[in-house]
Amino acid sequence: MKKEYKIGVVGIVALVTMFMGINFLKGKSLFNTNSEYYIRFANAKGLAKSSMVFADGYEVGIVSDVIYDYKNPGNVLVEISVDPRLVLCRGTKINLDAGLMGGVTMNIAPVTISAERYMPGDTIPGDDSNGLMGKVDEMMPQIVSIVGKLDTLVTSVNRLVNDPNLPVILSNVEQVTSELTQTAQHLNTIVGKDIPALAQTYGKVGENVLYITENFKTLDFHATLEGVNTTINNVNAVVSQMRNPEGSLGAFLYDRSLYDGLNKTVGSVDSLMTDIKARPKRYVHFSVFGGKNK
Repeated sequence: MKKEYKIGVVGIVALVTMFMGINFLKGKSLFNTNSEYYIRFANAKGLAKSSMVFADGYEVGIVSDVIYDYKNPGNVLVEISVDPRLVLCRGTKINLDAGLMGGVTMNIAPVTISAERYMPGDTIPGDDSNGLMGKVDEMMPQIVSIVGKLDTLVTSVNRLVNDPNLPVILSNVEQVTSELTQTAQHLNTIVGKDIPALAQTYGKVGENVLYITENFKTLDFHATLEGVNTTINNVNAVVSQMRNPEGSLGAFLYDRSLYDGLNKTVGSVDSLMTDIKARPKRYVHFSVFGGKNK
């Protein structure tokens, strides 16, 4: 009986050890005191049992089970066992992210502790948005396009470097750079000397303009305009008299006979002056002894 008893005890211990080892391999503990929650996802993304659960990058529990709802496709229920000190409140985001070396991890982003908390056993909606690797997958087409453009750019650079005309181009660039440097020096000279002189000249011009403006302020524009108006009125009166045939100026301007008479008189005076120059003795006679006129 003693030998059989020992065999029984060893068998029981072996069974208990095997049970505990299997649970340990599954990530479960015989003396489990963790809190159990259920997370609902539309896609498990290959999540396996005993996968680690992280909160802000820190390991807080494991995935106890992954259950697929065959009656309602598109629904996967994930059971997690986390540290009871972890408080999950409404608004907490839980998503699945694929690792660089394979495998899927669950990440929890807890929110500030509020009055609305999830209790152990509650079902929490999961965040089905892509994680870091999912975003990388979305960016892959753009990355491939950029790589293609970089390859084209590298090919163009290699072709440029191997171009035999490159030394000539570099020489021209050096010459252009030298000319630009000289131009910059000239500009500095202009800015340092000519522009201050021009500014001083413009300053004097501005002072003169201000002086003229001040003088204009002292002018009596009203009196000046009155004088101009009076002069214009006088000129208008003279023009009116000239246009009036009954007036003196009008009669002189519009009387043809007076004009012809003046022309005749001028012609006679001209003939008289010519005759006086030709025969002065006929018109001027002077004798000391009182001789007779001939």
